[in-house]
Order: sequence, then C-alpha cells, then structure tokens
Amino acid sequence: MAKNILITGGAGFIGSHVVRLFVNQYPDYRIINLDSLTYAGNLENIKDLENAANYSFVKCDIRDTAALEAIFLKENITDIIHLAAESHVDRSISGPMDFITTNIVGTANLLDLARTHWKNKEEHVFYHISTDEVYGSLGAEGFFTETTAYDPKSPYSASKASSDHLVNAYAHTYGIPVKMSNCSNNYGSHQFPEKLIPLMINNIRHNKPLPVYGTGENVRDWLWVEDHAKAIDVIFHKGKVGETYNIGGWNEWTNIDLVKLLCQIMDTKLEREKGTSEQLITYVTDRAGHDMRYAIDASKIKTNLGWEPSIQFEEGLEKTVSWYLANEKWIDAITSGSYKDYYLQHYSEE
Repeated sequence: MAKNILITGGAGFIGSHVVRLFVNQYPDYRIINLDSLTYAGNLENIKDLENAANYSFVKCDIRDTAALEAIFLKENITDIIHLAAESHVDRSISGPMDFITTNIVGTANLLDLARTHWKNKEEHVFYHISTDEVYGSLGAEGFFTETTAYDPKSPYSASKASSDHLVNAYAHTYGIPVKMSNCSNNYGSHQFPEKLIPLMINNIRHNKPLPVYGTGENVRDWLWVEDHAKAIDVIFHKGKVGETYNIGGWNEWTNIDLVKLLCQIMDTKLEREKGTSEQLITYVTDRAGHDMRYAIDASKIKTNLGWEPSIQFEEGLEKTVSWYLANEKWIDAITSGSYKDYYLQHYSEE
C-alpha cells in the first residue's frame, strides 16, 4: 500500500530534519508536513524541499479538529509521525495552558482520527515522539530505561506524559498500531534560539551575557538532531508495534561544562583571545523545580534495531557552531521578531 505520511510539527527543529530525511530517502512516499507555524516553526527550515515532487506543506493547528479531519481525509493519511508540541519548559511554567491544549488535546485529536478512519488498522502506524523529561529527575547515578516509572516535574513534561498515556490507552482500547520514542536533549542546526546551545552561540556573537541557571551543575544527555531523525526512520520502519524506544546520545554534560566548551569553540571560530567568551558567563536564579539530571539508556534500540549515535558531542558541537555562523541571516531574522526580548533573557536546556 502506498504511504501518505503525515508528519506533524515538520517546520520545527527536529521535525524539519525528519521531513527532509523522509522526503529525500523515500521518493515513493508522499510526505505531508503539517505545522501551525508558531514562533518555533519556520518554513525557512524546509525551504529546500518546496519543489520536491513527493512533498507538500499544510498550515494547521492540531487543536482544530475540523481542519485536521479535512486534511486527514483529503490526503488519505496512512501513517502519522507526531512531533508537533509546545516544548519549552520555561514557557510551560509561565503559561501552561497552551501546553495542555496542544500536547494533550492535540494528540488526542490525531489519535481519534486514526481510530475513526483507519479501518484495517494493522496497515498503519501512529508514531508518537516524546521526551525523557516524562521520567522526572535522576540522581548522580543510573539511567532512564523504557520501564522507568513516569514522574514529570514541569507542566511541559506532565503534558507530554499525559499524551504518552493517551497513545498507549488508544492502542490498548482501540487497537491503534502505535510506536513511541522518548529522546534526550537534541542539538544541531535550525533550533530556535531560546534553547541553550543556539542562545549561547548567538549571545557570544553579540558579546551578550550567557545566562546559566543556578551553579550550572544540572546534567543533560545530548543527542545530535540528525542522529535522532535517523533513529525515527529506523523505529518507523523496523520498530515493533506497541513498543517504546529510548533514544539518547550517551553524552552527559553539566550545563556549565557545555557552555565553557562552547565558549572555547566560539573563541577559535571568531578568532578571539582564548577565554574571552567565558567572561560573559552569568549565573542566574535557578528555574523553579529544575530537574537535576537526565540520562538515557539507549541499549534497547541498539540491540533490537541496530541504531546508535554516529557522532561524538565535541564533533557535533563543532558542526553546529559552524552552521549557525554560516547562517547568521537565519538566526538574525528570527531574533528580530517579537520574542527577541524574551529569549535574550531566558533559556532552557530542554
């Protein structure tokens, strides 16, 4: 059966990489990219795909049930790769309702379309992409596995945990053929600069303060976004229906060590005296309920599906910095928008 794959959130950071991979890798598939183009969705991220024969874009909010169903029927959607989500922890603390309606209700809308319109359900796949933040916070040791109990700590992670539970409930109750993955922190090109790495790159460019929460000792596992896209490809095609796969980079870094490494790379790239950028580091009041450590055990996807990260963090960070410096017009266009004041004062490592 021909595949008409709906990829939600495909104009965003991770989604644009997934869309590009599927459009280029599978010319026999039709890829329908659905995005509401909020502040973090940007058609410039996928401008290179505009004329691809197997690609189309549609602007739609997954909370709009009537518009969503019209697209579902018109395009005869056979499979869904669901990435659309509100994803910034700080924003969820200051304004949780958008996270609840988009991440929970929006996911339920997609599931209900699959329940209603997929008659031979075994011919389809509903693939839900989630986050390691649903597991809560780790101590100094141990890793999140696929069987770790959920313990979300922010409105964002609670909304994603809720959507995960809905996906599993629809699978159990209605027989929807679901696959799910929970990933660690992504980094790479085309990331909206409220997030840690692009924010720091941009601030260093302009000699602005580099805000680090608390003492900077919070630990995150970093995954190169192109490796994540490849993992999604593998899970979609080879993953077992009903299974969850954790996707991690085996790259744990404290926030302060990451920022210092980034400063060193930037000093070299910008031909500044060593240590210049580090002087911009500014410690700020810690985030409310800030999780101490995330770390993923990605053994299952390696053992069962043969996926593992292709790149070490230092190399990936070099590539990332090079991309942002080579695409200053992209970041300048975004930072000239109405959110400029917000993200110059806030950042999240999530």
